Amino acid sequence: MTPCRFPLVIPFALATALAACGRAEAPPQPAKPPAPVPAPPKMPAVGLYITNETSGDLTVIDAATLATVTTIPLGKRPRGIAPSPDGTRLYVALTGSPAAPPGVDEKTLPPPDRSADGIGVVDLVEGKLLRVLPSGTDPEQLAVSPDGKRVYVANEDAGRASFIDVESGQVVETFKIGNEPEGVSVEPATGRVWVTSEEDGAVFVIDPVRKTVRSVKVGPRPRSIAFLPDGSKAYVPSETGATLTVVDVKKLKSLKTIKLEDGMRPMGTLTAPDGKHVYVSTGRSKMLLAVNTSTDTVVGSVEAGQRPWGIALSKDGTTLYTANGPANDVSVIDVASMQVRRRLPAGRGPWGVAIVARPEAR
Repeated sequence: MTPCRFPLVIPFALATALAACGRAEAPPQPAKPPAPVPAPPKMPAVGLYITNETSGDLTVIDAATLATVTTIPLGKRPRGIAPSPDGTRLYVALTGSPAAPPGVDEKTLPPPDRSADGIGVVDLVEGKLLRVLPSGTDPEQLAVSPDGKRVYVANEDAGRASFIDVESGQVVETFKIGNEPEGVSVEPATGRVWVTSEEDGAVFVIDPVRKTVRSVKVGPRPRSIAFLPDGSKAYVPSETGATLTVVDVKKLKSLKTIKLEDGMRPMGTLTAPDGKHVYVSTGRSKMLLAVNTSTDTVVGSVEAGQRPWGIALSKDGTTLYTANGPANDVSVIDVASMQVRRRLPAGRGPWGVAIVARPEAR
């Protein structure tokens, strides 16, 4: 073997060259194994699901332990939320329209991102977002048909209601209704779809079989609809009128107006399983109200939190939950005492809330 030869150099350079001459080539390093795929979260048998409008995700809480299970990314501004009848899916309204709080000049807002509009479909077994269904523009609230085949959506900026076929994942019908539609509910007895119009101060009733639309005048800026279990009456809150309008469902006419305290801003509504009470969240008024449906009077109240909007009730009717936007939390309220038992952390800007039992827990 020919010895290494070097010119006369300074000692440091010579030492370096000698070391290089005698160094064996380093063996190739083995490739790093791929990072393990994290196991899906163990989803609760009965879950509390909260849409977080600002952080764009879904907080999942175990209703039995009140512990947070996971957070699921969704998309832009998740708001309205509704489960499938079998408890395996959750539908969430997503919108690319910029937020426009009260008092904001909408002309100063950036243009909407229409690519972000849609209905997110969340798998409640695997704990992940499956897909996003087309929905028409700016969906805000939604409801699901009793057979789970259709999703009904209020398109706020278009003054329309869109009907989505779940199997095909396509919008199959649209109906022109009043301006700024928001609340969506399905009438228990007939399956008609009720949609509130904030600008018109009315509820529009869509018959999906006859393809007809009728309207009922209610208070200004109605935000939601709650039906009695027998479908005889509906309660519609007027946010800026501080009232609840009681509607005769069969005749589609107003029966009476329940006057609330001055300054109340009723928003979310739901009915107890036995139909004896309707519960009302009041947004910036901070209160949760209990209305006796026999006397149509307020019989209980509690300060729920900062701007409670979304509202849910446990299956046994003993516990209420409200999503409190500015506080980034959810209140747990005992119905019997009308007292807040706990506040649970959520994401940023909690908006909607639903409690869902998976099939095995029913």
